[in-house]
Amino acid sequence: MSMPRDSRDRAEVPELQERVVYINRVSKVVKGGRRFALTALVVVGDGEGRVGVGMGKSQEVPIAIKKGVEDAKKNMFSVPLNAEGTLPHEVLGIYGAGKVLLKPATPGTGVIAGGPVRALLELAGVKNVLSKSLGTNNAMNIVKAAAEGLRSLSSPNDVARRRDMSVASIYGWKEKV
Repeated sequence: MSMPRDSRDRAEVPELQERVVYINRVSKVVKGGRRFALTALVVVGDGEGRVGVGMGKSQEVPIAIKKGVEDAKKNMFSVPLNAEGTLPHEVLGIYGAGKVLLKPATPGTGVIAGGPVRALLELAGVKNVLSKSLGTNNAMNIVKAAAEGLRSLSSPNDVARRRDMSVASIYGWKEKV
């Protein structure tokens, strides 16, 4: 007996969480005065290594958030995490004037990050990390810089494959024969 189609689809797709990081009111000056709109910066993630960042713009907040969520789902990427739930190595993400330094931390440290970056790291499933935002304090540039840093991470297996070595030889461990 087969499962109903809709329950099969739900079983394949992990539950995505979404978090609104920042809502900004913007205006456009036209002949008759100012036209106001709202932009929403949204982060979407499954808490297991997949995360995305999106922007939505509309005259109303719920519509801007909905557009941001759709954009974030389109721009999802994978983050390599190790067994302790932290990053494999230190990384500096840069976007515009925003720079974000992300460092792996020992188990039990938790997520030590500012508001915008914290949302991104928690939804990515990172459990132990230290971060410092440098340069601007613009939420959009900081979140996009952190996302660029997470995108540029490489897992030890990827590095070993690129170097045509084993993971043990990269770390200087004695290989088992």
